[in-house]
Amino acid sequence: MKNQSLVIVESPTKAKTIGKILGEDFTVVSCMGHIIDLPKKELGVDIKNDFKPTYVIIPGKNKILSEIKKQAKGKDKIYVATDPDREGEAIGWHIQERIFKDKDVSRVVFHEITLSAVRNAFKQARGFDMNMIEAQASRRILDRLVGYFLSPLLWRKIVRGLSAGRVQSVALRLVVERERQILNFIPKEYWEIEAELKKGASHKGGEDTSCFTAKLEKIEDKKVEIKNQEEAEALVKDIQDKTFVVADVSKKEKNRYPEPPFITSTLQQEAFNKFKFNATKTMIIAQQLYEGVDIGVIGPIGLITYMRTDSPRVAPEAIQQVRDYILRQFGREYLPPQPNVYKVKKHAQQAHEAIRPTLINRSPESLKEFLTTEQYKLYELIYNRFVASQMTPARYLVTNVYINAGRYQFVASGTSVVFNGFTVIYNNNKNNKDAEKEELPLLSKGDILKLIKLTPSQHFTKPPARFSDSSLVKALEEEGIGRPSTYAPIIYTLIQRDYIRRLKGYFHPTELGFKVCDMLIEYFPKIMDVKFTALMEEALDEIEEGKFTRVKVLNDFYAPFKENLDFAQANIKKEVIETNEICDKCGKPMIIKWGRKGKFLSCSGYPECKNSKSITTGVKCPEPGCGGDLIQRRSARGFFYGCSNFPKCRFVTKTLPENKE
Repeated sequence: MKNQSLVIVESPTKAKTIGKILGEDFTVVSCMGHIIDLPKKELGVDIKNDFKPTYVIIPGKNKILSEIKKQAKGKDKIYVATDPDREGEAIGWHIQERIFKDKDVSRVVFHEITLSAVRNAFKQARGFDMNMIEAQASRRILDRLVGYFLSPLLWRKIVRGLSAGRVQSVALRLVVERERQILNFIPKEYWEIEAELKKGASHKGGEDTSCFTAKLEKIEDKKVEIKNQEEAEALVKDIQDKTFVVADVSKKEKNRYPEPPFITSTLQQEAFNKFKFNATKTMIIAQQLYEGVDIGVIGPIGLITYMRTDSPRVAPEAIQQVRDYILRQFGREYLPPQPNVYKVKKHAQQAHEAIRPTLINRSPESLKEFLTTEQYKLYELIYNRFVASQMTPARYLVTNVYINAGRYQFVASGTSVVFNGFTVIYNNNKNNKDAEKEELPLLSKGDILKLIKLTPSQHFTKPPARFSDSSLVKALEEEGIGRPSTYAPIIYTLIQRDYIRRLKGYFHPTELGFKVCDMLIEYFPKIMDVKFTALMEEALDEIEEGKFTRVKVLNDFYAPFKENLDFAQANIKKEVIETNEICDKCGKPMIIKWGRKGKFLSCSGYPECKNSKSITTGVKCPEPGCGGDLIQRRSARGFFYGCSNFPKCRFVTKTLPENKE
């Protein structure tokens, strides 16, 4: 009898790939993600009854549940094969609780969608992991408590329609604090002096024409500090006629070790650094590669392991496969005697693997015709990083040449490659300063050098850089905020709320973002505390590990939160910003208010006087012959700039053009 088993997964793509692997005895259906959630218009959490959640079916999902129930008729077995994490576990559990409470439902878990992995998973089917489900429920309830109670306070203080999130708000704080560091930064001037030098004669007696540069480091053994142009020019004048002599040459061989295979955070960072893919885009492409790509005769198959992971662990059979490949493709000197092992951080998901290709023999080049350009780029990145992670280190000879010119000491540094090691397939010089140094000519102690020119150069100390997708994900990971599944949604949510904007690849907090952040810090310091948020993430991990109960974690959180909440509700008042402008209808002062479309001028005599005006940016509309001013407006998609002559002029832009007047 055919179709004796039903398998439930999240997406149609995954269903298609798994269906082909399992064959005709299985019907594979998609539930399209979560089927239940907390209600949108009420709290949905009974605080007095151990924070018991009340779930409702998500609009539109009744039809999907009915179809799943229909497909289950006559089936001997029902399997849930959703993603191998908390969310996947909860999705399957909720389906069982809603429509299969009286049936035996088995959970199957795999970290790659390949024939062997999927079939082995079905042989090891298990029950649901209630600790994982409890951890997922705890996170959802925590997020609901914060969002449900904090959002109305933002409405009262700033404007209706704003919202606050438990983890997103702390991420916003990182961006806002970095922006304030930049705004408050006072650059300091300093100068450097470089000498372009040439060896007078080679060690063979002939002329050595290769030039190199050395930097002034010390004056009479004290570190040099040149504060201005006057000091720099005086030093250049004094050094100009000095004899440059090599005082010492030091040579040291350094190893550069390969980096671990990707986890979610490092993949997002590297995809941004190399391709400028934002975190969300990276995860969308990675999910496509994980769920299955049609590769011709073979059909749809998963090309990478599960992409939401914080573990660099690799299955022993995959390590053996890649070691065989390295030996075959590159030779024995590129293969370490023992496999490289990478440190696993506390609370990492032990059952998960790093992100790697599912089959090492599927080279990027062999799959190029089946992949989109972006899929190919990401697959090649994952593939090469994984191969490199099991190769020998690269070796460099780092040479430092110490040069005396009277009382002045210059230093030249150079690097030459002794053995390229893993860099033959994967090279990220951004993380290796030694690899960026020039190669020096052969120099020996006592060599007299010819000065070609001295170059003084002005510099200023720089503020910390604004966060990019790459550096913000790195900061979130280092601070212990969020988990592999949440990095991209955190950034996406902050942008959607218009609390931050991505300009030329870097995040700028908006005025609204500043206001929301400052209000939350003032009234909810613990919620906005980075370390406290990290501790809450650890507590959720410990629920999953069975060390804490959901009720304990939620009680510990809610008691101090309720105190802050009561104080805020009693003390928060609508912000009023006074201006010098007078209402042209009643003569009272105009004040700045926030509305659904952004800031505007309102008469302080409201509601008796309802006069209001848009606040102009001071930038003229660039449309020829218009003459209007650009004003900031807000829509459901965020803030934009429009012309004050609307609807006559319909010019709109997301970024403010420069004022040419």
